[in-house]
Formats: sequence, structure tokens, C-alpha cells
Amino acid sequence: MNSKPLSVSVIIPCRNERAHIVSCLTSVFAQDLDRIGFFEVVVADGCSDDGTRDILEKFRPGEPRLKVIDNSSLIVSAGLNYAIRAANGDIIIRMDAHTKYAPDYVRSCVSVLAASGADCVGGPWTAVGEGYVGTAIGAAFQSAFAIGGARGHSIGYEGIVDTVYLGCWRKETLLRAGLFDESMVRNQDDELSLRIIRNGGRIWQSPSIRSLYSVRSSLSGLFRQYIQYGYWKIAVIRKHKVPAAARHLAPAAFLLWIGCAWMPALFWPFFIFVYLIPLGLWFFMTIFASIGCAARIGGRYLPVLPIILATFHIAYGLGFLLGAFDAFFGRSGRKAMATLTRQPSHFKGGQ
Repeated sequence: MNSKPLSVSVIIPCRNERAHIVSCLTSVFAQDLDRIGFFEVVVADGCSDDGTRDILEKFRPGEPRLKVIDNSSLIVSAGLNYAIRAANGDIIIRMDAHTKYAPDYVRSCVSVLAASGADCVGGPWTAVGEGYVGTAIGAAFQSAFAIGGARGHSIGYEGIVDTVYLGCWRKETLLRAGLFDESMVRNQDDELSLRIIRNGGRIWQSPSIRSLYSVRSSLSGLFRQYIQYGYWKIAVIRKHKVPAAARHLAPAAFLLWIGCAWMPALFWPFFIFVYLIPLGLWFFMTIFASIGCAARIGGRYLPVLPIILATFHIAYGLGFLLGAFDAFFGRSGRKAMATLTRQPSHFKGGQ
């Protein structure tokens, strides 16, 4: 590694994170910063109205390395860009208020960035939850069945990925790439990673970069999160004119099958058996995956796990279909999703 002292800026976009911001900042400022000469944390607050900003202001006098800036646009992608522009470090590490970090997280990011030669590095998306439903959601979050086998959820995987949780870049890489697309309310990290890859770059995941992400603690919160992921995946596909991966198409295709494939049975009764076969297969796969998750966290979670796994699939698939509908017919899909997620149709504040 270069003997020159390293300069690192951690950037954190947040909005209404009163329940998480203290534990997040505590783990950030407890980092082992060996060989890092300059270190700062830039928090872009999206006009929080739950007391988050008051907490940040009380935290700041005791920690001069903390810089708090306004994110008047409210959305994550804009907050990230504000923070990047305000950052003074040569290396940018994105962090999230819902996540706790290993003491060597920053040092590991810097080491892997240098050793891999990649344009962006990060660790696996490892989840934990609180309460009965939250704990079950955390277990399902690591299930290949829930998330379509995405490598980013594989705790032990090391190597090239199409996107990575959070991310660490050289600032010059971000500036050259054009920063985050502020039209993306969700999936802005996926879109940036795709841009980097299409320009010849590499995204690298290493299990040595360790963190714990706090999942939503309710089914309604999980539903709102994943319907937005599905919806904004269409925006990424439209922008780059790339086909969706099978794991992105499967939930939407399943919902279309449920909604439409029964119609031939009105004219050919035997077709009902053809219609029920995929449903039965999905049902048994859901039960099998639920048993696998329950084996890790305890049998008492088994009753809720099938519902949680179904929520992953249905929410993402519905969001994907609404995004496709919006792409063809204007903003009707966006308005429908705003109703389902109880957010304004422009989706600001979705951090």
C-alpha cells in the first residue's frame, strides 16, 4: 500500500433516523484507523423532522470530525452527491444509518480497494432484525430463495459482483463516473455500478468488509421497501437499455401468471391443472426455504417465514410491473405505487 497517509471521507445520507443514528455514528467513530492520516464523516440530512438533526447537532461538538450538511432534495442519491462534493478525502466510503460496522470496516475497505484494483469494493449485505418479525425478516434476507441468489447477500463470497452493498471508491472514480443519478430514488447504487462496469470498471465484494444491516421490523415496512426496489429497477433498465436478469423478472412473471393464466380455464377446464402447477411449486419452495431459515434462528419463527418470503416476491414483482406500466403509459404506475407505499408520487423522503 502507498506509504502516503491516506485521507478518507465517510458519507452518510439520512432522514428521520432517530432510532439508529447514534449507534451508527458510535460504530463509525470507533473505527481502527491505522495508517489513515485524515478521516471525516459527512452526514447529509434530508430535512429530518423526528429529532435526528437535534441528535446530530448534539453529537457534533464532541466529535470535530463530524460534518453535517443539508440535503434539501430529500432523496438518497442527491444526499450522496451533496456529501461527495463536500468531502475532502481521496477515498469515499458510503455508510448507512441502519447499519453497524466492524471496528476494522474502514481499514478493510481501504485495503481491499488497493489490493483488488477494483473501482468499487464492499462487503456482503448481512442482515439482522429486532423483535419476532424483524428477526425472521433478517433470516429471510439471507435466503437465496428470497432474493434470487444475488451474490451480494452471500456472506462468504469474494470476487466480482454486479453491485455491492454501500460501497467504497476513490473520489476521482466517482467524479469521473458522474456521481449518483439523482433521478433514481431507489437502486441508485445499482445504476452507478452498472455505469462503472459498462465503462470497463470492476466491482469487488470481500467478506473481510463486515457490517450488520438492520432490516425493517414489520411486514408493511418490508413491502414498501421492496415495491420501490422493483419499481426503480425498471428505471435502471430503461436508462441503460439492458435486459433484466432472471432474478428480477421472476417475481413479476409469477404475479402475471397468477393474474392472467387462469383465464383459459374458463374455456378449457383441464387447464386449471396447468395453472396450479407453478403455484404448487412456488408454495412448496416457499415452505422448504422457510424451514431452512427456521433451522438457523429457531422453529418458533416458522409460522411467519412463508408470509415474509411471499412479501419479498410479491412486493418486488408488483413494483416491477408498476414500473413497466409507468414506462409505457406515463405516471399512472408511479401514482399507484405512491398509494401503496403511502408516499408522495415523487417519492422524496424515501431514505
